[in-house]
Amino acid sequence: MPYDEKLEARIGAVVAGWEDVSSRKMFGGVCHLLRGNMLAGVWKEFLILRLGGDAADFARELPHVRPFDITGRPMKGWVMIEPAGIRTAAQLNAWLKQARSFAETLPPK
Repeated sequence: MPYDEKLEARIGAVVAGWEDVSSRKMFGGVCHLLRGNMLAGVWKEFLILRLGGDAADFARELPHVRPFDITGRPMKGWVMIEPAGIRTAAQLNAWLKQARSFAETLPPK
């Protein structure tokens, strides 16, 4: 299944104004990187986010959030947000800011 290009465009519009962000095709979709560290992307219709261990554990308790698991082995520190959890620009921005905050703690690659 192809990835949601409209969701990708929404993400791209947000991260376009951030410094040190690049994008690359991964996981059959698109991922955005901050200083070489993955922070967010699109897989099928899902927003995927790298939040770090504790924040991801907390987020998985929220509605419309599930572990990022496309292989049968969930990726630690990552989550997938269902479309219902990112309907509005405010919802999307809040999730992306959280991922950015975590990525900013990582050393550049």
